[in-house]
Formats: sequence, C-alpha cells, structure tokens
Amino acid sequence: MKFKSMGAACLLSFFLLAGLLGCSQQEQAAADKDANVQADSNANCDWVGHDKLTVVDDMEARLAAYVPTDLSCDLSHLTTVEKQVLTKLVEASKVMNEIFLEQATPCREELLSRIDEFPADQQAGLKRYFKINISPWDRRFHHEPFFGNWEHPAGANYYPLDLTEAEKAQISDSTQGLDGLFTMVRRNDAGELVAIPYSEFFKPQLEKAANLMNEAAELTENASLKAFLKSRAAAFASNDYFESDMLWMDLDGTVEITIGPYETYEDGLFGYKAAFESFVTVTDPVSSARLSKFKDELPWLESNLPLADEHKNLNRGSESPIRVVDEVYSAGDTRTAVQTIAFNLPNDERVREAKGSKKVLLRNVMKAKFDQILVPLANELVVPEQMANLTSESFFLHTLWHEMSHGLGPGKIIVDGRETEVRLELKETYSTLEEAKADAMGEWDIFVLTRAGRDYFSKNIIDEQAATYLAGLFRSVRFGIGEAHGQANAIQYNYLMEKKAVLYHEDSKRYSIDVAVFEKAIESLVAEICLIQAEGDYQGSVDFIKKYGGMTDLLASSLARLEGIPVDLEPVFPDFEK
Repeated sequence: MKFKSMGAACLLSFFLLAGLLGCSQQEQAAADKDANVQADSNANCDWVGHDKLTVVDDMEARLAAYVPTDLSCDLSHLTTVEKQVLTKLVEASKVMNEIFLEQATPCREELLSRIDEFPADQQAGLKRYFKINISPWDRRFHHEPFFGNWEHPAGANYYPLDLTEAEKAQISDSTQGLDGLFTMVRRNDAGELVAIPYSEFFKPQLEKAANLMNEAAELTENASLKAFLKSRAAAFASNDYFESDMLWMDLDGTVEITIGPYETYEDGLFGYKAAFESFVTVTDPVSSARLSKFKDELPWLESNLPLADEHKNLNRGSESPIRVVDEVYSAGDTRTAVQTIAFNLPNDERVREAKGSKKVLLRNVMKAKFDQILVPLANELVVPEQMANLTSESFFLHTLWHEMSHGLGPGKIIVDGRETEVRLELKETYSTLEEAKADAMGEWDIFVLTRAGRDYFSKNIIDEQAATYLAGLFRSVRFGIGEAHGQANAIQYNYLMEKKAVLYHEDSKRYSIDVAVFEKAIESLVAEICLIQAEGDYQGSVDFIKKYGGMTDLLASSLARLEGIPVDLEPVFPDFEK
C-alpha cells in the first residue's frame, strides 16, 4: 500500500490455490481460446467526438493547487558505477510510465489532442493539468472532467468500456479467470471476454524495461540488487512476480528500486487489476538502522489488537525491513496527482506471511510536504495553543507507523468456509477502508507502545501525535473524497467529530483535539474497521463509508479557507528530465 496522505493489491485466492501468480490456468485458457484477440479492443475512440468543448471555471485555482517542486537529492557520494546503474533504472522507470498511461486512460492521445482546439493562452495550463491527472478527469474531484464532458470509466482501461451487468458478474466470478491481478480484459473476435496477461499485452514495453534492468544488473556490484533486477526482468515475461517480490524484500544497498505492477487503486470498478509504477531511491543507512528496532514490535502489536483472537493474523512474517530513502525518480501510478511519501510492499499475502513487508519512507518528499503544506495549513485551521505540538518528527513517525499498520490486522480470512482475502471480499471499498485503518492504527501503535512503557518516543509524544494527526486530516482530505486516501481521511474526520475527539470552535473557526478522548476514539475506530475486514463484510464496508466518508458542509467550508495553500507537489526531477 502507498501512503499518499502519508501510501495494493493482494494476490487472488485462485492464484494461491493454483500455486501461481499472474496468469492462472483459467486465464491462459481464456487467452488461448482465440488467437485473433486484439491487443486493444478499446481502440475505437469515436466516443471522444468532435463537439465544442468547455473548460471548468476554476481552472487557474486547480492548477495552483499543485506546486512544482524540485526533488533533486545529493548523489555526490555515489560511485561511478552506482550512478550508471541509477541512470539505467530511471530509463526502465520511464517505461513503467508508458504502460500505466495505457492502463489508466482509454484513447488518451485522442483526448489530449482535443486541447489544441482551445485558445493558445489556455493550452499550456490544460496540458499541464492533463499530465498531472494523466487524463481530462480530475482526480481530486470525483474524476469529473475539467474540460469536455466525458464520463470517467470506473474500470479505467483495464476492461472493455461497454461491459454489460452480466459481464461484470462474469468478471466477479473467480472461476472465469477474468479477475487476475496481472491481466487486461478484452473481447475476442466473437465478442467474448478474455484475460490477456500483462506479459503479452505490454510485451514490447516490458521487454524494453527488462533489457534495461538486465543491463543495470550486469553493472551493479551489489549482489542483492543484481538478483532482484534479473528476477524482476524475468517476471515481466512470465507474469509471475512471487520470486522477485521475495528478493525485493532482501534488497540492501545504496541504490534501490521498486518497479512493477502493485497497487489496485486505479481499478475503481472491482479493485482487481494492478497498476505499473516505479520508485528509484537512494538509501540513508544510518536513519534506516535507527528505525529497525520497530519491526520487532509487530508480533506484539498484532496480539494486542482490539479484535477477537480468532481474527488476528499471528502467522505473518515479522522481518519487515524499514528503509529511509530519498526519491531520485518516480513513474507510473505513483506519479499521478497526489504524491506518495511512503509505501509498504509487497502486497502478496504469501510474501507477507513468509517475510512480512518492507516499509519505505521517502524523506525528501515528506519534508517538502511538511514545510510547504502541513505547517501553513495548520496555522490556518488548528488552535494556536496546540500548534507547538505540530512537529516534523511526529509527521514522520505517523507516516512510518501507517505503513507498519498495513502489515497488521486481517489479511487472509475465511468467509462461508472459503479461504479468501480481505481485498477480494471488500472489492472497490477495500482501498478506502484499508487506508483509514492504517491511519488510525498508526496512531494506536504509537499510543499502546508508549502506554506499555517503551521508550522509543519523546515524553510529549501523545500530545504531539494528536496535534500533527489533526493537521494531517485536513491535508489529506483535500485530495478529494473520490480518491482512497482523501476519503479515508474524511472517514476519520467525521468519526472523530462524532466522538467529540475533534472539536470545532465557531468563534475562531479553528479545530482542537481532545487528547484523552482521541486516544479512546482511535482504538474504537481501529476495532470497527478491523472487524469489517475480518468478516469480509462488503455491505458493512459500503455502509461504513457511506456513513462517515462524505464531505460535510463544515468540512467543505474549512477546506475553502485554505485557498492559496498548495494541495500537493508536482515533482520535478531536473537531473533526469531534460
């Protein structure tokens, strides 16, 4: 999972039963049954049309919400070989971007070309915003078009655009082989749905990326990086990512990369399909070592969750390495709109049970967001007497424990006698609920460790966490409640307002947090979400999000006061984007 407010996909149960990842026997049979299946049966772009287009009235404000930010970092300590490897990895990452653009937006080039019909003084801004959103649909505003009037396809470009209700039911049926994590769904010449493995659908791009990664593997002097790159390059051809996910957990070097299909946020129809992305990073070994002790607490935290013992996941691995890194380059899914500041991967439950998961914190991105966004926002909305407790260290710690919490709680579950996974049962609601869980549980982790006498944190940590968390709610809900992280923060805001842990003061139009009530309310929120997940309660998840995930008038009016404060960063990597 990714932490955007701070940053997914688990493997499908039928993959696990078959002992395969990616292209199952059912999917292969579907792909083979008609050799004439088109590589992209969504190529008909007549729907883009030729009608006169309009643009939203507040285009300038939307553009101003993203501040271009230079994320260059110091690479002077790298050896000549490490710099050569880094360059190869950035080039491979750019290929991930090409693939994701195709996954996310049907008829993207045709849509982009329509901008040329606008007056010359509007085109640069529209093209910039199109690049931020990789489409004409605004990710902050429920995917509404910011120019034109096209309806956003909930399934992005993963599925045919003209699916019938019967076909949607067919895709949901795991016996049909259409719900694979690493497949695109298209029609064959007979009009039947077939699953095409990524390894086939994106073969030219993946071969290009694999060649670059193999070249980097031959250059590097780091054995763990060499092993991962070769295995991940092979996975691009086999559609089986398990071995390379295991090797990624063992990466240990100055230069590291996370690359491939991971998160399922983009598939808003089912939450089945993984999107390609990449992070190229440089590790800070000293800071990483400082945090390594936290991983040893995961089994204790799992055993103490506010959840019945039969629902606890006590068999997950606890290796869980932690990396503090600077981001050198990002691409694909993570590059759109709101920028990731940390992530917790891989999402394969088999890897998590064997080794846990790796937490990666993007230090330079995090610092930029704290300085440029969180502090100015808090100055506007948080009562002055609690501003002293707003600290960059608390922001960092909550981000870390958010990611740690993705590895806690229900994963594999039993529903009606079936072995399944939370993601599969909660479908499109999973990402929102999981992000809300990780946010709340990140606070709970810090609180219960502190109350248990661990001396990891400052003496004032609970007050500092409460104030920093409060400001973070407003920062993240600005992403929009049509996006998983934004809606997750709306859930927390509304839940904590209901419990009177967060208080609004009409006279100052600012918020405060009642720390004692907050500590109890956050445990209650963790318990409610974990129970929904443990029971695989899809309707319960829908109802919970409906109850708490909306934008109230008070919240909307509070956010309106933040005009002039950026919503997020627009990353710039001048060393690699000439």
